[in-house]
Amino acid sequence: MDYATSGSIYTVVVFISFIGIVWWAFSNKSKANFDEAEKLIFDDEPQHSKRESKVDE
Repeated sequence: MDYATSGSIYTVVVFISFIGIVWWAFSNKSKANFDEAEKLIFDDEPQHSKRESKVDE
């Protein structure tokens, strides 16, 4: 197998992998996991009541 053939096979494998990742990322099955993950950053914040969040006047 020469360099051109192996390079072509590698290109096709990488392209198919890329298409698979894009398909997985945009599938409806993954949407629930991504929606949960986007809210994780706010889980660390403490819950403040309205009284605590007001600036002292």
